Parts: sequence; structure tokens; C-alpha cells
Amino acid sequence: MTAEELKRLYFDFFTARGHTLIQGASLIPQEDSTILFTPAGMQPLVPYLLGEKHPAGNRLVDVQKCIRTGDIEEVGDSSHLTFFEMLGNWSLGDYFKRESIQWSFEFLTGREWLGFSPERLHVTVFAGDGQAPPDEEAAALWEEVGVPGDRIYFLGREDNWWGPTGATGPCGPDTEMFIDTGRPACGPECRPGCGCGKYFEVWNDVFMEYRKTALGEYVPMGNRNVDTGMGVARTVAMINGCDSIFDIPQFRPLFGFLKKLSGTGDEPSGDARRSLRIISDHIRTATHVLGDDQGIPPSNLDRGYVLRRLIRLAVRHGRKLGIDEPFTHRLAELVIETESGDYPELARNRNFVMKELEQEEERFEETLQSGLREFEKLLPNLSRNPSRTIPGRVAFKLYDTYGFPVEFTAELASEHGLSVDMDGYTKAFDRHRELSRQGSEGKFKGGLADNSEMVTKLHTATHLLHQALREVLGDHVEQKGSNITEKRLRFDFSHPDAMTDSEIRLVEEKVNGIIKADLPIVCQEKVLEDALEEGAIGLFRNRYGDMVKVYRIGDFSMEICGGPHVSRTGELGGFRIISEKSSSRGVRRIRAVLE
Repeated sequence: MTAEELKRLYFDFFTARGHTLIQGASLIPQEDSTILFTPAGMQPLVPYLLGEKHPAGNRLVDVQKCIRTGDIEEVGDSSHLTFFEMLGNWSLGDYFKRESIQWSFEFLTGREWLGFSPERLHVTVFAGDGQAPPDEEAAALWEEVGVPGDRIYFLGREDNWWGPTGATGPCGPDTEMFIDTGRPACGPECRPGCGCGKYFEVWNDVFMEYRKTALGEYVPMGNRNVDTGMGVARTVAMINGCDSIFDIPQFRPLFGFLKKLSGTGDEPSGDARRSLRIISDHIRTATHVLGDDQGIPPSNLDRGYVLRRLIRLAVRHGRKLGIDEPFTHRLAELVIETESGDYPELARNRNFVMKELEQEEERFEETLQSGLREFEKLLPNLSRNPSRTIPGRVAFKLYDTYGFPVEFTAELASEHGLSVDMDGYTKAFDRHRELSRQGSEGKFKGGLADNSEMVTKLHTATHLLHQALREVLGDHVEQKGSNITEKRLRFDFSHPDAMTDSEIRLVEEKVNGIIKADLPIVCQEKVLEDALEEGAIGLFRNRYGDMVKVYRIGDFSMEICGGPHVSRTGELGGFRIISEKSSSRGVRRIRAVLE
């Protein structure tokens, strides 16, 4: 059975039982700023689970694209994916536990449906705790349809309670369905959910009868709902008798392409198999993020950062397999070809997907080369270290300044008989994260988080941005404030209206044109009045003394400034505006990055 066939069967089963087939939502949540991606089928339907009337009625069925970033580190085993499809049937104040459990059993075991042997079915229910009672009703209903008591397990909140996707919202006990794979038990305590692989979860029914409040209390809801979730890949794997979700038909073209490109052969080793799985999952995920109609490009912030991380991890594992040529866009082509029938947005946005993957792979290659050159410069001193250990702060500097992954540093170190102080690296990373957090709270000196290389580049870019805004919007534009971290610049400026898309593009083009021209940046000390008479922009005059530093960028820009700058514009890289919005009355705010 293919994923497409499973979805069709599921839709047929539930539409025959009064459910309306609805369209799944975007991967990018539109109304919930607390999450980066849609993590579950219920998330787009939260307003209706809380009582709002759905235009399609109170019985619904759908398939939802989901991403769970918390599973990134687990990808590579037999059962975890970052991107997955979740089938769901929904009762909004209509049927509840009885119908839900009866239909679940019928769809899983019925010969005209999935046809699993009832003897292979094991289920779990909520054991209860101080906040909610045990779900004896669900257990009794499972016995009623034919599941014996010794295959019904009462588990705690961690296993059988579905919480809200955010801090508050609808929630409740769930019952989960597992298929016995036939593998031997891991021990006398082996049970569904133990992780040994004997029991494979395919479906859960969530009985939403509570609402979690901001105070952490669980309040019974007047409108009881059912939210179910059947993982498409997991279920197809079980139907086809696969040992791994990566053995299902959806992944075969991706694995075939990668095996041919890397020369790993039909039976790759354990490490190679793990790399093949990670690459396939991550590029499939990246393709769906970029191909979504709300698609976003890779960046150093939020969703864009997760996307960048996935792509670069895939490239890194490609290198482990010996793939030295650009390949991610070719893999994405296969994803689009095989999945655009169900997700036509992939075909609509194909050009964007291809362009962004190609550019990101080029950027990462530049990052790797820069980091490699720096490592080679450091190597003679590192080799003289009696401990033969690269200090964690050095490994972190390679990552922070050059974007060089610590895993690459460890591999290079090993090749030269060295090791990396990973504890020291982690401490340096945590210190950096804390400084970034403080920086995001406004604890900056002159708008700068520090004088690091990236902050210096972004600070220089604000000069180019300022002048470009004046040329595009007019001389009324004046800087009203800035805030710069190593991740991005934030620039406030006077302007009465929101910028149009064409104005934003023109500003970007002007800045990137000056960067490409590789103009020199010259600093001169001048008397304040002389600098102003020569045309230097000086906006915060009460901060200046009699003598000031004037930074001239070719014939493009001249500003009074005391902050750090690069020596030539060509050092900055690509400039991109990621947002433009109101800061206060008459003041706009731009966030931008260098890539």
C-alpha cells in the first residue's frame, strides 16, 4: 500500500460516516506566534475545538502536514521523521469515546480497510493522576470491541495525555494503538511505548474534555471533542511489513538517487544508512517548507534558522557519503515529482524551492571553506598543545565567526590526532546564548551587542541601509535607533508609511550593489562642524564631542559614527531585509540579515 492509497481509504471510511473532507492548513501557523511550524493535526483547528463553529460542520476528516523540530536529533532511527503527514478525524461536540474507539478498531482490523489481525493490536489508556481520573471508560470500550484486558495498558500522563500545543488550550486523555511487529520482547516489562521496537504506534484518539488555563489548571470543557491522529508513514510501514518508515514507497526514489550518487550500494552500512535517512528526511522537510505557499527562505532567525539547519545537516551527511557536488535541489526535484499530486503547492513554488536550495548549498560551501582555512591557520599552535585537545572556546569561535560546525572541527581534529573539549564548547555556546538573550532584551552599548566580526559587519551594513533608504524614500529618512546582534540588525527610521514590496526590493538592490562594488571604507577624524559642512550625516549631535570620526563609503555614504566597521564593503556578503513594520507613529522598523 502507498501513502496515497492509505489516505484515500481513510477519507472514504470517514466520509461514509458523516465526516466532511477539509483541506489541511499551511505548515506555517498564521494565528499562533508561539510555535514555528504546525506540529500536529489539531493545531489549525484549535478555535473550533474551543467552541467556534466550523463552516464544514461538526464531523471533519483531513490530512495535515506537520513538522516537529524536537525530533531532529532522533532522525536516522527506524521511526522518526521531522516532516510527516497526519490523518485525522474530528468530532466537534458530536460523538465521543464510544464511536471513536469502535471506528478505530473497525478501520484497523476490517478486511475491506487495513486488515491488521486483531491479535496484533495493543492499546494504551490514561492511568490517571491528581489532576484527572483514570480512563476506565476507554478501557471498557476497547474490551467491548474485542481487545482483551491483557493487551490494554494503563500509562501515565507522559504517555497518554495530549496537552495543548501552546501554554494553554484544549487537552485531555488519549488512547493509543500499537501494532505488534513480532520482534522479541526486550524484557519482562516490555510494553507499548517502551522504545525497543516490538510495538509500533500507528494511531491515537484524543478525548478533549479539558482546557488548560494560564494558571496551569485543567477545567472541564462544555463542548467535548475528539481529535485523532494516524501517522501516514508509520501506518504504511506496518501495512507493508517494513522494518523502518524509510522503507516505504515514498522514500524509495530518494534512497535510489542518493545510493547512486554516493556509491553506497544496495546494502549500506549502519552509519551510511543513517546518513541516507537523515538526508532524505531533511531535504523532504526543507522542500515542503520552501514549497509551502507561505514558504520562507533559510536565515539565521526562527523558522529560517531551523530550515537552514536542516539543509546544512543534509549537506554535511552528504559529504560523509562522499557527495561533493551540489545535490539538494536534485533531491527536492524528486520530492516535488512524487508528492505534488497531493500537495500542488510544491509544483507551484518549484522555482523558489530550487533557487533557495542551490543558494544555501553555495553559502554553506563558502562557510566550510572559510572555517577550513581558519582551522589550518590554528593547527600549528593546536598541535603543540601537550594535551592534544582543542579548547572549547576555539571550537566555538570557529562556529560563531565562520559558521563551521563543531562536528567538522571534531572530524578534522581526529584526522590530526587531536580531540575537542566538547564540555568547554558547550559552556561557550551557553554563554553566547545568554549574551544573545540579554541582547534581545535591549542590553546593548550604542545599539551593539558586542564588537564581534558579525556585529561589525551588520553595523557597517546599517550605514548602507540608511543611505539606500534616503535615496529610495527621500531625505526625510533619519535613523531613530538601532539594535544589532550577531544574528541580525534592527534599524528604526522616520517614514510615515509602510514600504511597498518594490521599495524594499530596490533598497536591497542598492545595498547589494554597493557590497558587490567592494568599495573602501575610510575613517577620518574631523572637527564636528567641518564634518557637517562637508555633508556627513550626524543624527545624535548631543552625543558627539568637538572631534568626531567620519566614515566614508566610497561616494555613497558619509556618516559620523564611533562604532566598528569593516574595511571594504565586499566583506559583508548578501544583504536581505526580512521584515519591515511599524515601530511607533511615524517610525518604521527594518530587520535585516547578512548571508
